Amino acid sequence: MLVLSRKKDESIMIGDQIEIKILAVDGEQIKIGIVAPKNVKVHRSEVFEAIQAQNKEALTASSTFFEQLKKK
Repeated sequence: MLVLSRKKDESIMIGDQIEIKILAVDGEQIKIGIVAPKNVKVHRSEVFEAIQAQNKEALTASSTFFEQLKKK
């Protein structure tokens, strides 16, 4: 893991197309802005994990459904 220190109004570049901007610092809360191409999906980690879990569940349900179809 790379750890960088930034202050308000400073930013971090990821590659040449993604910029992470520090917009505000209020106690332990930090507001960031993300500038990225529209084709790059950006999610909070808990949302990303929920999406991954739903996708895994859908794959399991789909394979179960297809197995049931094969039996008929």
